[in-house]
Amino acid sequence: MVEFNLQQMGLEAGGGALIGGIIGFAAKKIAKLIAILVGLELALFKFLETRGILEVNWSAIGGAAQNATSSAGGATTGTPPSWITSLLSALPVSAGFATGFFVGFKKG
Repeated sequence: MVEFNLQQMGLEAGGGALIGGIIGFAAKKIAKLIAILVGLELALFKFLETRGILEVNWSAIGGAAQNATSSAGGATTGTPPSWITSLLSALPVSAGFATGFFVGFKKG
């Protein structure tokens, strides 16, 4: 039988929320930085192409981006061996982490 310790569950949820908030905040900052760098790179490519210095195959760039997003969306995870007990033991940390991540991402 599974015993529930409310103090331990609170500590796990709070710790998960704190870590999730920090990671969510950092993830949004990193995503913004990457978006800026990719945008600058594409603008540089277009500028060099208009000057005749560089020839860019834009359809290949679009195809590579589409392949990357489809392969990232197709990732699968294995099922846990005893999903009920692992769900109950990870629920406070997971719920806290997810909540903290979304709040941190929103604030970032």
